[in-house]
Amino acid sequence: MLSVRDAADIIFNLVQPLDSQQDTEVVDLFAANGRILATPVTSPLDFPHWDNSAMDGYAVRYEDVQNANAEQPVKLEIIAEIPAGYQPKSTLKPGQAARIFTGAVMPKGADTVVMQEKTRREDNCVLVLTASQPGEFVRRKAAYYQSGTQLLPAGIRLNAAEIAVLAAAQCPQVRIYRRPRVAIFSTGDELVTVNQPLQPGQIVDSNQYALAALVRQMGAEPILLGIVKDNPAALEATIQQAIANADIVISSGGVSVGDYDYVDKILDSLGATIHIRSVAMRPGKPLTVATFSQFPIYFGLPGNPAAVLVTFWRFVQPVIKKLGGLAGGWEAELVKVRSHDELRSDGKRETYIWGRLCLIDGVYEFHQAGGSHSSGNLINLAQTNALAVLPVGQRLILPGEEVRVLQIFG
Repeated sequence: MLSVRDAADIIFNLVQPLDSQQDTEVVDLFAANGRILATPVTSPLDFPHWDNSAMDGYAVRYEDVQNANAEQPVKLEIIAEIPAGYQPKSTLKPGQAARIFTGAVMPKGADTVVMQEKTRREDNCVLVLTASQPGEFVRRKAAYYQSGTQLLPAGIRLNAAEIAVLAAAQCPQVRIYRRPRVAIFSTGDELVTVNQPLQPGQIVDSNQYALAALVRQMGAEPILLGIVKDNPAALEATIQQAIANADIVISSGGVSVGDYDYVDKILDSLGATIHIRSVAMRPGKPLTVATFSQFPIYFGLPGNPAAVLVTFWRFVQPVIKKLGGLAGGWEAELVKVRSHDELRSDGKRETYIWGRLCLIDGVYEFHQAGGSHSSGNLINLAQTNALAVLPVGQRLILPGEEVRVLQIFG
């Protein structure tokens, strides 16, 4: 049985990003939100595009105003008014100034802006009341970005700030990675759909709904293959269909050691390489990870609902991010916070306890969800946003002590 760290290392090393040429598409910028950039972006534009004013005030020659003060203000003739979006026509000469507004192009001859609060207007002249620093309140051309250099790297998620940069650079379209395709099915004679009446001994297949929602949250495309009964022929046909159409396959159930747990045997018969059969974690011990000669990577998750969610968050979520082209930040994020509650484990396996991160007086605290933390209890997972992680050998964390948590949102 592998440790969680060893299992994670094996899994993440199995995964390579989608091909940056074949597995991409070009979309309009409005459709790019949340997608992964497939190729680096450069721009022929400098940022700023030209020298411009950072303040409302007066464009001046520093040489004229360097000694200005309230007792001996410098008087300058105003020769122009320059609003944003206007190309100046005049060149400043000694003793002259131009009224200028934020974002407006600096006129020739000017190298400094005096903010209007440090001046006094007198008819067609302005009195500068304090000395300025050379170049003060001037945003120089190409100070933020020089044309022809890399503007955005490949492998980043395009959110509002990145899309704003692309729009400012006049990139109306962008090449992004396609969405990873994730096949999902559940196994078990006891499972029924949400629309079927329950008979004694049956349970509703909630796993497929949870996994589909999680896959969509990751920006991937779920391929729903339904419920497969405990029939080896039907299960083999479904697995073959899944591996033919998906980048990642996720099944739930059928990976333990019971008489009706057929997944590992069928994977063997199909020529898969099984890398992982169990992991020293609670919940989530029965976990199968396999690969074929080509894509996809196969995850056989446990059948219990809590174990499905925990193993997805710990292993599958990072795989979807990495395979989808994200160059960095795809790893599981563990942060140290304060525990509000007493947390217990038997210490034999790495234990995951679900609850909420709450901001208390500026410090994040982990609050354990109430009720049973059985792997079969789905109810108290609702409204949680974090998993406290107790490593092997640690049996107790007291209230107020530090605990590592896995953030499970976003």
